Amino acid sequence: MHALSLLLRCAGISLALIVSAAAQTPPAAAAPAPTLEQRLASVEAYLANADPSAPLKTGPKDKAGHATIPAGLTTPSVGIPGPGHNTWLMVSAALVIFMTLPGLGLFYGGLVRTKNVLSVIAWCFGIMSLVTVLWWAVGYSLVFGKSFDSPFLGGTEFFFLRGVGAEPNTDYSFWVSHSVFATYQLAFAVITPAVLIGAVVERMKFSAVLVFSALWLLLVYCPLAHMVWGANGYMNGLANAGAGIRAIDFAGGMVVEMASGFSALVLCIVLGPRLGHGKTPMPPHSLVVTVIGTGMLWIGWYGFNAGSALGSDGVAANAFLTTTLAAAVASGTWAALEALTRGKASVLGFCSGAVAGLVTITPACGYVDVTGAMVAGVLGGLVPFLACTKLKAWLNYDDALDVLGIHGVGGLVGLLITGVFASTTANPNLSNNLAALVGQSLWREQLKGIGVTLLLTVGGTALIALAVKGIMGLRPTIEAEVEGLDISEHGEEGYIYDPKS
Repeated sequence: MHALSLLLRCAGISLALIVSAAAQTPPAAAAPAPTLEQRLASVEAYLANADPSAPLKTGPKDKAGHATIPAGLTTPSVGIPGPGHNTWLMVSAALVIFMTLPGLGLFYGGLVRTKNVLSVIAWCFGIMSLVTVLWWAVGYSLVFGKSFDSPFLGGTEFFFLRGVGAEPNTDYSFWVSHSVFATYQLAFAVITPAVLIGAVVERMKFSAVLVFSALWLLLVYCPLAHMVWGANGYMNGLANAGAGIRAIDFAGGMVVEMASGFSALVLCIVLGPRLGHGKTPMPPHSLVVTVIGTGMLWIGWYGFNAGSALGSDGVAANAFLTTTLAAAVASGTWAALEALTRGKASVLGFCSGAVAGLVTITPACGYVDVTGAMVAGVLGGLVPFLACTKLKAWLNYDDALDVLGIHGVGGLVGLLITGVFASTTANPNLSNNLAALVGQSLWREQLKGIGVTLLLTVGGTALIALAVKGIMGLRPTIEAEVEGLDISEHGEEGYIYDPKS
């Protein structure tokens, strides 16, 4: 009892000292409450997807309520996660992931022979898993970080997605959570190498696909994406007033389409043609599957293009409309050209034209009006059609699924259309840094951006492909290729025809 009494006395003395100390500590100064005018200005900024008034910005705080800077970051994360814009970008991220799985898997899968359909889908799944890990570890930071203070590569501050939470990264959006933005950009990083490998279906080892994709993402995609979309990027004419090349690319004409298309050409040349190419018929095994994949790609593309506005605003609405117009017009244009040159319009032609139109409008959708969209639709059907039917035959390369003709050439055409038809009416943000170029010489900056993209993608892809070929080999054995990659690489078949099974 004596010990218990002594313990209680000590506890009482300690509590008294704590209360006394607290009473002597002056309270932290409360931040001034925002005025009614500031609150209204913030609501207007939210509706316009613009910068909210400073007093209403939020960010990480310490126990006293003072703003803090997370370890390794140079500026506090400030901004307000807006429910409407956040929701739209989460939906858009899901739509872009839907484009890869199952959209691209089915679009490509229907175009190959029966014995290789599962291998294409496995490549899409494998790339999704692999790129997600790389994006979490280093990829996102290398594209959207700034600690390197370089216009060519990002930084290390977001390695392992450190500091990527609910608060917006206001370098890119005032109203979208940083975590949502990172997820949305992950979807782009996934689909780009997945599109690329369409050129080499039916003849590349699964292990080689994964190793090539990992190296290509880090050495080609990340630098290019930072140059085009990074806040201090070398070719980000929209957001970086000091950009070396003042080009614009709304949703990926350089980063996704040209990068995948011209890299695909290099890879298929290094790899060599399929066994029997030009001698053995290799028709699509199921155009019905390809049609389903085309529809999924078209629907998903709204997240790809309209989502790139990073909010549900007027720019997103314009991108939604221009995307629809270009895809529909290009689909009909391609089929009409088939009817004129071959006597019949094919379902595959409609599908190819739709995808080509979506590709062509991608860099332009948020910058041009309906006139630019219609031009993109006509040229998106015409030029890729000629690339796939004439250029490919002249050069005799085995781009199995016409990645160069549709994505590479379509993206290039779209970037030039952007330079000619971009307007401040369609996107008022063009007035910030590019007012003197829009409608004048912007197309020259687009040409410069195209040139840099070609140098990086062609040179980088050649080095990576040759390195992987020398170290581990790119192709399966002749026996495995004849048997089909479904059985030889994955031990399963896409279709079982035995009625007993």
